[in-house]
Amino acid sequence: LIIASLTISAILVFFIVPLTIVFFIYLSNVLLLIYQRNNEVKADPLSDVWDSVRKTIASFWDTYARIWHGYELHGVENLPEGPGILVYYHGAIPIDYLYFLSRLFLWKKRICLSVADHFVFRLPGLKLLLGVTGVIPGTRQECLVALKNGYLVSISPGGVREALFSDQSYQLMWGNRKGFAQVALEAKVPIIPMYTQNVREGYRMFKERRFFRQLYESTRLPFTPPYGGLPVKFRTYIGKPIPYDPNITAEELVEKVCKGKFLFSFQTKTAVQALISKHQTIPGNIWKALLERFDKRRK
Repeated sequence: LIIASLTISAILVFFIVPLTIVFFIYLSNVLLLIYQRNNEVKADPLSDVWDSVRKTIASFWDTYARIWHGYELHGVENLPEGPGILVYYHGAIPIDYLYFLSRLFLWKKRICLSVADHFVFRLPGLKLLLGVTGVIPGTRQECLVALKNGYLVSISPGGVREALFSDQSYQLMWGNRKGFAQVALEAKVPIIPMYTQNVREGYRMFKERRFFRQLYESTRLPFTPPYGGLPVKFRTYIGKPIPYDPNITAEELVEKVCKGKFLFSFQTKTAVQALISKHQTIPGNIWKALLERFDKRRK
């Protein structure tokens, strides 16, 4: 009985915060359903009709972000007034990205459409929430239409693979993905880099095992659960936009994204890692990330 109790306690310590986040996500969807039913709303989920409840949900997540992670957002002035593509590093749980979406809506009343992995749309009971928050499958045509309509569109080239198998070294796992660059060139819009400090210290994945990697590559489903949820300091940095250049290729644009990613000018992916080292303890250090909650100078 004692061993069982200790085991259950250990599991709760490891997974209670990620499970709480899942609970709050579903609670947000329930709130939307109640709003829809009480007001008999049938409008497009992205229309202004939803703004009042969208603001309520954004305020909840922004409050959670302030309390639990002392969340800060820097560089909003780098976002274009019109359309653009945001490119960001994917943490074990993209909770930092949810914080960004919430604060962006509260500060600027802007909706950023989010390209998500196909498995997200298989999750039961979240259809309305995905629609109201602007989560899309991210086909080339959908992205082009969204950009044509003036939206910001965000994507993490590393996606679920980066979430599962990157680690405290903050290694980018983009592979050969350059579709976002091709869309940017076709839509003639800038690309804006974004990164959240300490995102891997807040939530982590168990060290990669060959079995889980093979399982993911064959099924494209995230079987490895995240753990953690410590109240480390989160700071999201939005870098300066990389403008549309008709004379550049998609491959060169990808390199420029790497050059501009995480705020400053470096020429290769290796230099990106050097820049991360400047802003991020490598490997990530949980205790330092916790102490940064009290570092007022960084603000």
